[in-house]
Amino acid sequence: MALSISAVTRIFLYNGMQLLDPGPSFSPEAVRDLYTAQYPELTTASVDGPEVSGETMTYKLVRAAGAKGSHA
Repeated sequence: MALSISAVTRIFLYNGMQLLDPGPSFSPEAVRDLYTAQYPELTTASVDGPEVSGETMTYKLVRAAGAKGSHA
């Protein structure tokens, strides 16, 4: 039985948008960090996933929840 190697496609989702994958040399956290220039709220976001479906790995960038302007 021969083994075949196929490329896995990574998808990064944030706030209903699909962000381009800069390349396999970037870890999912490095992809998040790359997009913080465009979306500063990603600075504290977590990377959820991957969710694997066939040859696709989907990562979700999830903003940290917090109460804006509250002081304890």
